[in-house]
Amino acid sequence: MGELMTNDRVRLTYRDTGGEGVPLVMLHGWGQTQKMFRHQMDGLAPARRVITLDLRGHGLSEKPRHGYRIARLAHDVLDLVDHLGLDRFDALGWSMGASVWWSFIDQYGSGRIRRLVAVDQPAAVAAVPWLTPEEQRDSGAIFGVADLLELGAALAGPDGGRVRDDFVRGMFSGDPDGDLIAFVMEEIKSTPSFAGVPLLYDHCAQDWRDVLPRVDVPTLVIGCEGSHVSPASQRFIAGLIPDARLHVFPAGVANSHFPFLENPPAFNAVVDTFLSAADEISSLAIA
Repeated sequence: MGELMTNDRVRLTYRDTGGEGVPLVMLHGWGQTQKMFRHQMDGLAPARRVITLDLRGHGLSEKPRHGYRIARLAHDVLDLVDHLGLDRFDALGWSMGASVWWSFIDQYGSGRIRRLVAVDQPAAVAAVPWLTPEEQRDSGAIFGVADLLELGAALAGPDGGRVRDDFVRGMFSGDPDGDLIAFVMEEIKSTPSFAGVPLLYDHCAQDWRDVLPRVDVPTLVIGCEGSHVSPASQRFIAGLIPDARLHVFPAGVANSHFPFLENPPAFNAVVDTFLSAADEISSLAIA
């Protein structure tokens, strides 16, 4: 484990396997921690350098009373890659982590990113009234505006723990493994409501449809049939990003918003195949 200080003096905790090759920087979703990628640290790290981060307000990182916006998290990631001296890296973001990478590209460009993997994140989370029903459906909007406000108030209220657990349970389909759900519910406890609620609101208010066509690095979009995020929204995103690839896990392989936890071998194989294709191209160019 390592630590860095952001430019606004917030201490963040990260893990770096220190392996060889192009680093892979992985970002977790809202309320979660870098432990979500525990199987990738083991499953991908032998062949590559894997770096994970607890975003501010999450996990072991500091929980200040400021900075709970996607744009600020993107700057925190810039602080991380600068701290580690990464001139070239692969990027993976799951759920809100994908939004952080889209914000990173929007603000700082893609010059340091070799390949991008976006896992199960809608192009727009909130069904704001100026989107047509078709646009809401394509974008994968999950919440109506009133529903989002109600959820935020409930998470910040006296029964916030139960609301949070119900929210997590809704990200799984069917009859999922009890230990897996318990693990996710335990990790999300590390994010206090004063951090999680404003961040959730800001996260859900973003609309990335204008950014996606400007993602100019090879991209893999991953969805899951059993997730609360519609696979159709992942197809829509793959259609907006130039030359993006799409992989949707069938329900028999992974049946939740957490395919990297539910079926690590399948998830790792898909990611490794995508990133290894770039490794092979680089080797041929050097030869």
